[in-house]
Amino acid sequence: MPTPRTSRRADAPPPRSGNSEAETLRAFLDYLRASIARKVEGAPEPQVRTPGVPSGTNLLGLLNHLTFVERATFLGEEVASWPSTFRAADADSVADVVARYRETVERANAVLDECADPGAPLPRPGRPAPSVRWALTHLIEETGRHAGHADILREQIDGATGR
Repeated sequence: MPTPRTSRRADAPPPRSGNSEAETLRAFLDYLRASIARKVEGAPEPQVRTPGVPSGTNLLGLLNHLTFVERATFLGEEVASWPSTFRAADADSVADVVARYRETVERANAVLDECADPGAPLPRPGRPAPSVRWALTHLIEETGRHAGHADILREQIDGATGR
């Protein structure tokens, strides 16, 4: 394992959000989304793919996984194998995975923009769907959990810390 250098990133405080439940949930989700994308952005190859723990978790794989979680939750896409989502394709660069994640977030936000009632189900014609509230809460939990993993993995790679 390389000797980490001490590098600090600017630490972003939690978001100031609007008054409604939906505005608050979306602000915190967007905060976490931006945080994990920044954590992966600029991480060096091949360390970004190198497992940092015995389970095989790596920084690039975490963001790849979150792309699939966003697609499944907000866009209704099916995922054939959740374990395989934790590995980015060999041909994918860091920039590719970050761009794909950000594009997926934009698409998910476009769906959310059409959902005024947090208690209403997400639009999924012909299939049962979770409520907007459940989906936002789940993504906050999922993204926050993996952002914490990413913090540790990035620090192991090059000493970078902060959100």
